[in-house]
Amino acid sequence: MPVPKERAVVPRSLLREDAYRAIRDAIVKGELAPGERLNDADLSDWLGVSRTPVREALARLEQAGLVQTKPGRYTMVSPLDARALREAQLVTAAMHELAVREAVPHLTEADLGEMRAANDRFAAALQAADVDAALQGDDDFHAVPVRVSANQAIAAVLDQYTPALRRIERLRFGSLSGRESVAHHNLIIDLCAAGDAEAAAEAARTNWLTLVPLIASL
Repeated sequence: MPVPKERAVVPRSLLREDAYRAIRDAIVKGELAPGERLNDADLSDWLGVSRTPVREALARLEQAGLVQTKPGRYTMVSPLDARALREAQLVTAAMHELAVREAVPHLTEADLGEMRAANDRFAAALQAADVDAALQGDDDFHAVPVRVSANQAIAAVLDQYTPALRRIERLRFGSLSGRESVAHHNLIIDLCAAGDAEAAAEAARTNWLTLVPLIASL
C-alpha cells in the first residue's frame, strides 16, 4: 500500500484520536484512493504509532463507511457508493436542520459574526480554487449552530457521517457549482438573525441536499 507522500511528517506522539483523524483526512482528500488496500504495518510506520490505534481507527472508519474490511483477506478504502452517500446525506441534512432549529433562539451577535466570517473565508477559498480552505470554511460555518445547539447527539452523528460526504464535496467545491453555497449560507445567516428558526432550519437542510446531483452522477 503506497502511503501518502506529500503529507507533513506526523509526530510520533500521536494519540489514538489523532491516528483516526490522520487516516480519515487522507481518505477524504484522496491521498488514500477509493479501492486502495490498507496495511496495518504501513500505516503504523507512517503515523509512528503501534498497530493498536491504527486498527481501532480502521474500525471506526468502517463504521463511517470510509473503509471496508473482510477479515483475513483485505482492508481497503471504500469506493464511492451512491446509495451509501445518499443515506449519509439524508442523515447529515437532518442533523444540521435540527442543530439550526435548536440554536437559533440562543445565537448571539458574536455567533452570527462568526458565521459571516466563515462564509467570507469560504467564498474567498472558492474564488482561489483552494478546495482545502473551502472545506474548512464550510466546516467552520456549520460548526457554529452545532456548537450553540449544545446537543451532543447531533455532534456525534455528524462526526460519523460527515467525512463520507466530504469526499464528494471536494468535487463540488472544485467546480463552479460550489459557489451556490455562498448564497445558501447568507440566507441561513439572515434567517437566523431574524429569529426564524423553522425557515433557517429548512434552509440548512436544503443546503446539504444540494449534493444530490453529484451523488446521482456516480
